[in-house]
Amino acid sequence: MYQYTDFDQTIVDERVAQFRNQTERFLSGALSEDEFRPLRLQNGLYVQKHAPMLRVAIPYGLLNTKQLRMFAHIARTYDRCYAHFTTRQNIQYNWPALARVPDILADLASVQMHAIQTSGNCIRNTTTDQFAGVAPDEVVNPLIWAEIIRQWSTIHPEFAYLPRKFKIAISGSREDRAAILVHDIGLQATRDANGQIGFRVAVGGGLGRTPVVGVVIKEFLPWQHLITYLEAILRVYNLTGRRDNKYKARIKITVKETGVAEFAKRVDAEFARNENGATRLSDVQVDEVAARFSAATYLDLPQDDAIVVTLAASNNAFARWLKRNTHPHRVAGYAAVSLSLKRKGVPPGDVTANEMEAIAALADRYAQGELRVTHEQNLVFADVEQRALPELWRELDALGFATANIGLIGNIIACPGGDFCSLANAVSIPVAQAIHERFESLDYQFDIGELDLNISGCINACGHHHVGHIGILGVDKNGEEWYQVTIGGAQSIAQGGADSGLAASEALSQRTARIGKIIGPSFARADVPEVVEKLIQTYLGARERDDERFVDVVARIGIEPFKENVYAETH
Repeated sequence: MYQYTDFDQTIVDERVAQFRNQTERFLSGALSEDEFRPLRLQNGLYVQKHAPMLRVAIPYGLLNTKQLRMFAHIARTYDRCYAHFTTRQNIQYNWPALARVPDILADLASVQMHAIQTSGNCIRNTTTDQFAGVAPDEVVNPLIWAEIIRQWSTIHPEFAYLPRKFKIAISGSREDRAAILVHDIGLQATRDANGQIGFRVAVGGGLGRTPVVGVVIKEFLPWQHLITYLEAILRVYNLTGRRDNKYKARIKITVKETGVAEFAKRVDAEFARNENGATRLSDVQVDEVAARFSAATYLDLPQDDAIVVTLAASNNAFARWLKRNTHPHRVAGYAAVSLSLKRKGVPPGDVTANEMEAIAALADRYAQGELRVTHEQNLVFADVEQRALPELWRELDALGFATANIGLIGNIIACPGGDFCSLANAVSIPVAQAIHERFESLDYQFDIGELDLNISGCINACGHHHVGHIGILGVDKNGEEWYQVTIGGAQSIAQGGADSGLAASEALSQRTARIGKIIGPSFARADVPEVVEKLIQTYLGARERDDERFVDVVARIGIEPFKENVYAETH
């Protein structure tokens, strides 16, 4: 866990005081709505359908239990006793009073947190792998580099008013669990033949109205030049990006209109002008940042504890949880554990104040006081002793967070949709709940196998529906809610599918993402669970092995068999 320097704390404290003054001036009438809008947006404050919404940054998804308890305090004191974890590894409050937001920010600052740049046309919260630092397939720990990017990008004067919002993701592992190729900049940390750290740089990815998979413009960027090269990309984009049309303002449009080769040429020219300038990183700078991360303490433990093996053999519920919700750890005798926030009758990602405090208590006992937020809207305890897994499972089960659905259809990703968001064309949460009820049986979910189902309430794609194996998008049709369905999307094909047989270095170079394909005309809300059922039945009838995933069957046979089955039965 990164610990603030005095400089870090001063920036956050001064921003709180600044925004308090701005809010008071707005409420007194001294600032107009147009003048206040960019100020509140760069402090994470939206005006939503029913009330203001405050989005709080959780840098690269990492937080400690003191911070989680503060989230609970804020939910109880300023909101309606709950909060929502997002696909951007942030947390949102849907009901704060505008006049109290500066007080919320002050409380956050007391635990080294803030809402700076969680909205607005600026560089947003950098995201990464939820297993960063503990994953066995990790080539480079991305947390340090994500923190360096955070420090560089926070309140950067040149990039405070970009043509459009800007998102960066970084992965340090061979498997991309950070969806880097659907971000404005995607960074794959790697090593060259001499073992030197560097980054494979992709640009122009993104979802929304025009979903695009990013393209690589630098195969290996030495770590010393990371910030200089990022700055070159941002500078080219800032100078040439469209500002006349917000739908064409993202860097993906700039790259397309400029051409990949020409865009890369301009970036290289800008980089060459500053290659050895002030933003070149040194060993001393990197070491200083690394030293401010608290390190986990590991004991010398056996790889497989007998109590775990014994309970798994006799208890099917525990065995399933062990298979789906625990993950390999680089240190023998330890595991990472996913807490599923996908529960019957509860919107995906929502947690109450009481639940946050209970989770914090468990993290103190079992996970050395830290946890992570995933872009799948779940939580992770990264450092759990294997011998403690049975006891942790029992406590999680009692709280309702031990559902063994990680990676299965029950692990639905969904944005808040029309229930809260003023931009949404349709609701997301009720659709997610209806599908959850349809596939509630874990026996059925395990038979189906790995499947990502993502739901967005509008084309902005906060639910990442484009990269869901099954994606559902709310659309407006003559003032009514309808739902468009895509299949075959994936954040990365390196999840066990088409390139699983490649050597690690080859898989790293050939990894890609897929945008799902629309199967046909949209559906009424009531039909969506049945449509999903028909897609699943088509898949089960077409798979050649029990472990052949839905997304791989779609890639093998195409969308036509799915389309024929769905529309034959639905229309």
